[in-house]
Formats: sequence, structure tokens, C-alpha cells
Amino acid sequence: MAEFVAFLRGINVGGHKSVPMVKAKQIFEDLGFANVRTILASGNIIFEAKDTIVKLARIITNQLQDSFGFSIPVIVRPRADITRIVKADPFAGNSVTKDMRLYITFLPEEPLQVPRLPYHTPDNSFSVLALSDCMVFSVLDLSKNGTPEAMKILEKQFGKNITTRNWNTLVKIA
Repeated sequence: MAEFVAFLRGINVGGHKSVPMVKAKQIFEDLGFANVRTILASGNIIFEAKDTIVKLARIITNQLQDSFGFSIPVIVRPRADITRIVKADPFAGNSVTKDMRLYITFLPEEPLQVPRLPYHTPDNSFSVLALSDCMVFSVLDLSKNGTPEAMKILEKQFGKNITTRNWNTLVKIA
């Protein structure tokens, strides 16, 4: 068995698409996955399974839809990939302040078109630094523009079935 991380998109945000992690954990166990554990309420589930990533994502997505009655896009990655990225520290060299947020956005597949990178918003409040292995690395500086439309920028470029996690979350997962 291999160890995976399932990233559930768009749940438990602002009271919408409520998915209790206790129930999500039970669903994963009922699917026959082993050593299931959740990290935070934002939909990060570590588990062990034998299937392929594509098959796991399909099985989990279908079961969550059946259980909760709404669509929850799921991206599955080997946990070893997350650990490798954390050890590589793609944000090394970026000065981090209390207003800086470091993000990794997971893509369901390689994009057909890759934007010219690095990309910076005109006010430099949001930067997309790199794209590697279906992951987009970005930095948000809240001191420059409160809450810029970072997710809209990412969705416009990479589609709506992406999901983003704060770097600190990935460190916990690793």
C-alpha cells in the first residue's frame, strides 16, 4: 500500500459545503482505506491505498457526492510528493512577513498552456513564482492590497478544479 493525500476543494469555507472531518474520515475508512487521518478542517486527508491516483480521485469524488449531496472536486497526490516539496522548500529566499502568505495550488492535470512565469499582479500583491509537477507556487502580500483576487487569477489560468493550500498546511501534512 502507498500513502496518499486527498485534497478536497471548496469545503468548510464561509459556512458553505459543510463537510465534518469526522464524517469524511469515516467515508474513507468505509472505502477500505487504511490509516486515515485528517489535517485541519479544510479537507486534507492522509490515507493508505493500493489503487492509482486517477482511480482513487474518482472513487472518493463519487462517494463524497453520494454522502453529502454536492460535488466536491478531489485531487489525490502521493504523500511522498508533498514531503519532497516541503524538503525542497520552493519558497526559500522569499522574505516572509506577517502579511505574506505562501501557497501551493494543486492542478488535476498538466495545463495545456503554461503562462509566462513569474507572473505578478500590477500592484505586486500576488505573484505566481513557478509551476512544477501539477503544482503552482504563489505568494500573496496582504500589505499591498488587502485581498486581491488571487483565486480568480489562478482559476482563469488553470480552471476551476484546482485547490490551494497554505504552505503551513503542507508542512503539517509532510
